[in-house]
This record gives sequence, structure tokens and C-alpha cells, in this order.
Amino acid sequence: MENRQNRYNLKYVMLCCTVAAFGGLLMGYDSSIISGAIEPLSEYFLLSPAETGWAVANILLGSLVGCFIAPRLSDKFGRKRSLAITALLFTISVLGTALAHNFTTFVIFRIIGGLAIGLASVISPIYLAELSPSKYRGRTTALYSVCCVGGQSVVLLTNYFITKSLLPEAMVAMGWRYILATALIPCALFMLLIAFIPESPRWDVLKGRYKEAMKTLAKISNSTHAEVVFNEIKGSFQTSNSGPKKSFSLNKTTVPLLVLGIGLAVGNQISGINVIQYFGPSLLKNVTGSVDSALIQTFWLSVCQFAGVLIGMSIVDKIGRRKLLLIGALTSSLFLTYSFFAFYYHLPGVLAVVGLFAYMVFFGISWGQLVWTVLGELFPTEIRSICVGISICAMSMANFIISTTFPLLNSNAFLLEVFHGGFPLLLFAIFSLGMYVFTFRYLPETAGVSLEKIHGLVLEKFNVEAELPETTVTQNTSSYDIPRH
Repeated sequence: MENRQNRYNLKYVMLCCTVAAFGGLLMGYDSSIISGAIEPLSEYFLLSPAETGWAVANILLGSLVGCFIAPRLSDKFGRKRSLAITALLFTISVLGTALAHNFTTFVIFRIIGGLAIGLASVISPIYLAELSPSKYRGRTTALYSVCCVGGQSVVLLTNYFITKSLLPEAMVAMGWRYILATALIPCALFMLLIAFIPESPRWDVLKGRYKEAMKTLAKISNSTHAEVVFNEIKGSFQTSNSGPKKSFSLNKTTVPLLVLGIGLAVGNQISGINVIQYFGPSLLKNVTGSVDSALIQTFWLSVCQFAGVLIGMSIVDKIGRRKLLLIGALTSSLFLTYSFFAFYYHLPGVLAVVGLFAYMVFFGISWGQLVWTVLGELFPTEIRSICVGISICAMSMANFIISTTFPLLNSNAFLLEVFHGGFPLLLFAIFSLGMYVFTFRYLPETAGVSLEKIHGLVLEKFNVEAELPETTVTQNTSSYDIPRH
């Protein structure tokens, strides 16, 4: 139980973290909004299947760049101002894609949106981690996933109502522009609310803004406790800067950590989750035969994932990361295999999609949120930023490859004739089974383990002796564990 000296203003923390998590909401909104616009947009610009894949997947190239520059940007300008830059880029992208009158212009502004997504995927979680007391970090970090999936659900419902209200000819002429323009609402809200949140206290200390850091920490708890936390943060910098500065290098201890981080990040994608988010209507048309029906079912699929994320938030600390990821990989393989047979044998009605609904629930409980948590835990303090950045870049690259190739697979005459539109689902089921094996072999349980000990457990899984130094800063005094990267 908390005593009076370390009692937290949880309401204030959650409000600030909710605003920062809007980066996840815009990420989910901007990445999924294309699902309702892609078919009329493709018809408007007369796109080939390959160009259709490029129209969706080019956003991921911008995301790669965003992931690379996010750490330096946030260190130079601060987490708060970097989030504001992210919101501005989202807004520019929305306006540019909605008003584009040729395909090249559309691609350029969509890549700018990808840049914003890359920034949000790194900066928002950093802010959430640095502002939150350790005992609440699980739920505050999960806000990013909640907002991301929530944004996807909102945009899918918006897609449905706009498509339902317009004739097909109107959708091709202007409807897809209306769909893209709806993202201006959350963009404007994000830019407005950022003004009311504080800067990360850790960044303030890094830049010598001690007064501002103390002010924020005092709002989180109280002045007495804030001073204890402030001294720990300041002491961590003095400890890390006391010797020669170490640069990242590939060696027998960092390579296994990167293999696991990249493997989990890629595993988040190769189960096909973003194919359902980006191309859900196109995929479901293979069994529903109706665009309207496919759109509303895609929305309910997103709702299932959202429900799964909420369930996962409530049980992750009880069950553990590793076990939930194993359950998620196995159930993904089973439900995707069922869905493949449903497509293959043309099962009617709800039988055709029940497997996908179950898949989305269990993905939300497990891989949909836990990968972000585990990536933040795996790596030692001194190399955490660069390793997380590399892992997220690998995730974006896997997403790009899958999103580019799916339209080709889904429109291939031979595959359609032989597998009746279910071949991608079979492929993703096999990949999910592979991720079960990978996770079982290489991932230790990280729940309840201090950050300083986790990388050693990973190296034990790879039969490698740890050589990275342990931090000397204690963390049990304040329960305000702020990662140092």
C-alpha cells in the first residue's frame, strides 16, 4: 500500500499519458483509413494490382525514416515538442492525400504520413515510460495500443457510413477523399491537447531544466517524493557519464538480443494482422460478395481486437508476457487455419468469418500489445533506444513486404482458382506456428523481473554469457523507474 510520501496523482498521470497516446490513435487511424478508400481510389487513378499495393505500403517507407530519426529528434527538441511535430506531419499528410489530383502527389503525402507514424511509434511510448511510475507503467503503456486499435475501429466505422451513404460512382469521384479527410478531426484534437501536457521530467533533467522537472514530478506525487525521484534521475546521468561513452556494436551479447527483438517485431506482422486492417474489405469480399457487408465486418473485426487489448491489459501481469505470446501465436495459427478452410469450402454466413473474429480477439490479448511492452524491456539501458529503433524498423519492413505482396496474391488467378481466396490466410497460419516455436525457444518470462536482469535471462536462452554492465542506480526507493537509453 502507498504511504503519504509516495502517493501518486494517478488521474494527472493518466490524463497526460492519454494525450501522449494520441500518437497511437493517429497511427491506427492513418494506417487503417486506406482500407475504405483503396478500391475507389484505385479506380480513380486506374491503378494496377502492384500499384494498389504500393498505394497502401508506401506509408511504411516513411515510417522507417521516422523510426530512425525519432530518438535524435526527441532528444534535441524534447518529447512534447516532438509529439507536436508528429501531429503537424499527420495533418499535412491528411490534407495532401485528400486533395491529391494525381497518384504521385498522393504517394508523396502518404509517405509524409508514414514519417509521422514512425515518429509516433517511438516517441509516444518513450514519453509514456518516462512520465509513469513503474507500478503503473503497464497500464499507461497499454494506452498506446488501446488508442491505436481504437483509432482503427473508429475509422472503419467511418468508412462504412461514408461508403453506405454514397453511390459507387460518387465514391470513385469524391468519396475516398471524404474518408481520408476525416482524419483531420483527431489531428486537430491532438495538436490542441499537447499544449496542456508537461515535458518529460527525464528530458528536462537531461537538458539541465531542473526547475521544470521538479515541477512535473511534484504534480505526479508531491514535493518530498519528487525530490527523491529527481535525485535518482540526476544520479543516473552522473553514473552513466562517469566513464567513457560507449557506442553500440554488434557482438556476442548484442546480436542475440537483436535477434529476439527483431524476431518478435517481425512476428507481430507475419500473422497477417495488417492485411486485415489495410485490406479487410478486399479480403472479405471473397466470401461476402458485398462491399458494404465486407466493410461492416471489418469494423467488427477491429472491435474484437480492441476488446482483446482491454482483456490483455487486465491479465498480463497475472499470466505473464511469455505465456500470453505463446497462447497468441498458437491460437492465431489455429484460427487462421480454420479461416482458410472456411474460404476454401465457401462456408456460409457467420461460419465464414468466425475464425477471423476469434483470431482478432486473441491477437489483441497477446501480440497486439505485448510486443511493444517486451521490446521496451529486453535491452540493457545503454543500448535500449537503438535496439528498439532497429526492431521497429524491422517491423515496418515486414509490414511493407506483406502489404505490397498481398494484392498480388489476392488477385492472382491461379491462387484464386485453387485456394478460393484463402491462400494468404494459410500462409499467415504457417508463419504464426513458426512464431510459437521461436517464442518458446528464445523468450524468457519478463514479468516481475527488474530491467537490469532481463537481458541476462535472454542471453541464457541463447547460451551466451552476459558481458554488459549492470546499472548501479537503485530503483526500489521511489518506484518511479524511468528507463535510461
